[in-house]
Amino acid sequence: MGLDFLILYEHTVREYESDLLLKLELERRGYTAEIRQLLDRKKLGYFTWKKPKVLVASCMYDNEAINSHVYNNIGRCDRIVNLHWEQMLSDTQEEGDWFNMNGNAKKCVQTCWGRKTARRLEAHGMEEKNCPVTGAVMMDFLRPEFHGYFKDKAALCREFGLDPDKQLHLYISSFGYASMTDQEVAELSRMAGTDFTGFARTNRVSMDETLCWFDRYLGEHPEVELVYRRHPSEWNSPHLDALAKKRPNFHVIFAGSVKEWIVAADSISIWMSTAIAEVYMAGKSCHILRPVPIEHEYDPVIYAGADYVTNYEQFDRAMAQEDPPFPIAKEVIEGYFDPSPRPAYLRMADLLEQVYKEPPRDTPMGEGFTPHFNWLKFFALWGVHILFFFRLEPKKVFFFHKGLADFAQRIYGYVEKAYVPRAEARRMEERIRPFVKGERA
Repeated sequence: MGLDFLILYEHTVREYESDLLLKLELERRGYTAEIRQLLDRKKLGYFTWKKPKVLVASCMYDNEAINSHVYNNIGRCDRIVNLHWEQMLSDTQEEGDWFNMNGNAKKCVQTCWGRKTARRLEAHGMEEKNCPVTGAVMMDFLRPEFHGYFKDKAALCREFGLDPDKQLHLYISSFGYASMTDQEVAELSRMAGTDFTGFARTNRVSMDETLCWFDRYLGEHPEVELVYRRHPSEWNSPHLDALAKKRPNFHVIFAGSVKEWIVAADSISIWMSTAIAEVYMAGKSCHILRPVPIEHEYDPVIYAGADYVTNYEQFDRAMAQEDPPFPIAKEVIEGYFDPSPRPAYLRMADLLEQVYKEPPRDTPMGEGFTPHFNWLKFFALWGVHILFFFRLEPKKVFFFHKGLADFAQRIYGYVEKAYVPRAEARRMEERIRPFVKGERA
């Protein structure tokens, strides 16, 4: 018996929780659904007796993505729905070719969090039928219907050794380039074909100035606990270590969901993270800290025209505000994140059910698409997964051949980062299950 839906994810932190919510709702409706990571080993069953009727992708930009994410996982399929995880872009990205879909990707169903994204895709040649507005599933966890899903402030503070009686301030960082050396920035620039030198400098200057504000403020306000939610790339930052040693009420924490910290925090500050939408959906406000301007080609367009805090005096006053206004206009943020009274996971499940029951809306694997199976990747993934099962790092196994070791180690690193143990997946499912009500408006 074939599988109804196969959901593919790329980044665990970004996607897995939402994919589980969607999977549980589809199962509640009587369908079969499974979740797989893009670099999981290929399964013969998905090409034959267990072939999915609908492939739910994490991204789908061009013909190569259709080939890699669909054809190389399940063979031919014209029912392709993209969850479309990259929708918060800069103005340069919005105007460019890549993020507006190319080739037969325009014939896939590209779900949109809000009407602004749908209109952009339509303006770049997509048909309205392939740009449905569903809302953003990851935002559902912040809805009133999910009250109690996250730990409260007291529980979260106890878990991380913070004083729950003090004001909890959250800073959501995006200084991914600040920890990179000039050599690493130059290498990344060569690989991407874009010069990131100026943006890396903006990262460093902004981070240094922001930490100076925090240093001064925490010295003057010992009644505050400040949690610095670091960016995943900020893995080596002497500046953060130094401030944590100097100020006992400064805490660099990456563990726990950013949504959980948002719900628990008494006040929130941010630089340029798209998590600002999650702050809004949680019914909270925040301050945008901008010591220096950000180059427009890197700044998410949702921040255009927002209110910024640009110096310490403004920051000090902002911290004293009990109920600050949201720094981005309502019509702007709701244009990108549709504020429907119906949860997005139900709207998304409605769409998937419709795609499942009806004839394909288009022919992504029709004219213009040439399928090719990647045998090298097929065997490489099997080999890497065997090594990962025994926790044998390729750089040690293939020490005699640097090229092979580097190639296998890179894939091994991706597999290791995206791995979700079965016990953890079951725990997450059981945590979500009580909130899957399946109301149909």
